Amino acid sequence: MKTPFEQDELDKMRSDPDNYKWGFFYYNKKDKRILVPRKTGIGFSVNFANPYSYLVISVIIILAIILGNI
Repeated sequence: MKTPFEQDELDKMRSDPDNYKWGFFYYNKKDKRILVPRKTGIGFSVNFANPYSYLVISVIIILAIILGNI
């Protein structure tokens, strides 16, 4: 479980506009999470600085292709 300090730091990183490429893609090497809560609205953003995020995106695309062809 995250301490309030850790959660506060994560929230600051998520809200920092410098951690977004083109204002849309979250990219922060200091943040180890693959999925981060969106800065606005409901849902999650992918942390493209985490190499595992590309694996997650690939699996989702492959599943969509497979399930779309059934």
